[in-house]
Amino acid sequence: MMKAQLIFHRLFLMTVVMFSLTTASSHAAESAEDLNKEATQALQSLIKSNPVAADFSKMAKAVLVFPKIVKAGLVFGGSYGEGVLMKNGSVAGYYNSVGVSWGLQAGAQSYGYVLFLMNDKAINYLEKSKGWEVGVGPSVVVMNEGVAKNVSTTTLKDDAYAFIFDMQGLMASVSIEGTKIPHIKR
Repeated sequence: MMKAQLIFHRLFLMTVVMFSLTTASSHAAESAEDLNKEATQALQSLIKSNPVAADFSKMAKAVLVFPKIVKAGLVFGGSYGEGVLMKNGSVAGYYNSVGVSWGLQAGAQSYGYVLFLMNDKAINYLEKSKGWEVGVGPSVVVMNEGVAKNVSTTTLKDDAYAFIFDMQGLMASVSIEGTKIPHIKR
């Protein structure tokens, strides 16, 4: 029993160290100007490559762009990235995306995601909460190819739609469920 606890503690410590290093390197990375530029480029790239995302960008009241999220884990894991809220083509604020997970997982990856905020309810919740926890509050639909094929402008009923893009690395899957998105100062 003691040996299993020791192994578990070592794995946990390794995960914390790995996540801390990954987070520190991504967090220290950018000025507001750099983040704005990366977010704009990421959004434009998504819109060019995905016609459904292009339609959403025209209808959304605001867009929250996280150009790079870094996720790492070994039993326990975490993810972190910084993003830009855009309204009417202008920067309206900065947010980070923080997630913690545990379970059968090992590896590291990076990806980006865009949240299209479709109504005032979603924008108000994001701006007034101490951190939007995806899965709590306004509804968020993660768009994959199957879902996107069945969506039209007349069937849109949810508060926010997420598009995940540019996945790189070795981890089994990407989920934004349980991710917390608090406002940050820049």
